[in-house]
Amino acid sequence: MDKTQNIGFISFRFAGTDGVSLETAKWATVLENMGYNCFFMAGELDTPNEKSFFEQKLHFQDEEIKEIYSLCFSKKQRERSVTNRILQVKEHIKDKIYDFISTYKITMLISQNALTIPLNIPLGIALTEVIVETNMPVIAHHHDFFWERKRFLINCVWDYMNMCYPPHLHNIEHIVINSSAQNQLALRCGISSTLIPNVMNFEFGPPPIDDYNSHVRRDLGIADDELFILQPTRVVQRKGIEHAIELVAQIKQKSVLVISHASGDEGYEYQIRVREYAKMMNIRAIFVDEIIQENRGTTEDGRRIYSLEDIYPHADLVTYPSLIEGFGNAFLEALWFRKPILVNNYSIYSTDIKPKGFKVIEMDDFISDNTVKQTERVLKDKNLAREMTEHNYSLALKHYSYQILRSQLRAVITRHWGNDCLGTI
Repeated sequence: MDKTQNIGFISFRFAGTDGVSLETAKWATVLENMGYNCFFMAGELDTPNEKSFFEQKLHFQDEEIKEIYSLCFSKKQRERSVTNRILQVKEHIKDKIYDFISTYKITMLISQNALTIPLNIPLGIALTEVIVETNMPVIAHHHDFFWERKRFLINCVWDYMNMCYPPHLHNIEHIVINSSAQNQLALRCGISSTLIPNVMNFEFGPPPIDDYNSHVRRDLGIADDELFILQPTRVVQRKGIEHAIELVAQIKQKSVLVISHASGDEGYEYQIRVREYAKMMNIRAIFVDEIIQENRGTTEDGRRIYSLEDIYPHADLVTYPSLIEGFGNAFLEALWFRKPILVNNYSIYSTDIKPKGFKVIEMDDFISDNTVKQTERVLKDKNLAREMTEHNYSLALKHYSYQILRSQLRAVITRHWGNDCLGTI
């Protein structure tokens, strides 16, 4: 094979701050530094135009895809007309995938969650068939499997689920982000996989505060005598934001809880609940998703738009009381910005992250008196906070850096496809 190969990433979307999009950007950066050319196909893209192939039907928010989804789940029988519709859309998507491969002379595909979670059944079938028909090298990067979400377990598409999520094919290398997924993939599907955790660029560290983001506290309305407690997640139930509210309510220092993202595509009922709970607990909670986007800019009424990277440096504490996580991007981000962090002992943290020895404020599904005392101690003792964050940064550099991702990808590519696929490392 040619040393300068073209890699094609495929998913529902490559845009915004969801975990899949963020990790894809990191993978692309590392692979391009290894000598590959990276291109992107999705139903929503904020990647460079010259490297992007847009096809609306790949997005799970496309109206027809949403209709198909509603006809496939929460019911046990599928009408023949639904089958025909799925296969018709599948053929359209399949043609577009072949166009993508032809347009950019793709020599390796990387599926980002498209063969993992059945948000777009026609895409899963189309991509599986293309992989069989082309026999080209494929990496399937799995972030969250369907069996981890209750909403997928009652359905009338088990034939497609067994075929595509994920497909068991000789030319696919499967990548998972935690040990539980690795175990379950082997037990349920008989598929071996490689564990590559999420990463951050710990070799270089975050950008410093500049003239633009020096206004963050003022623009968010945070007084000089208030502690800035950051909840850097979407407002969805599994994030356990009630616990962050309870913590802020119990610490004795004047504090404000800043919640960075809206609920997104999972409804607004929980967001309403969080707002009401903050009022009930008599704390000041600020929802700032309108002015936190992927990139800097200006709102229609003239306010600054900040990236999440602009917000982190100003936080005094990061709260991460999640009940369930595939890995934990916000955890790595807090370490990258050298911020003390409250972490719930969710299962993947307990098995994959905690044993490495990170120093955090830990909770076990509820805010205890000890949790509050430890938080107050860290917030008051700057030397202790600095000691914790420096320790965490050095550990993260060892376990979750771009160098780790680079070496893992080299091993995967070499093991399955040999040295000819290694680019110009």
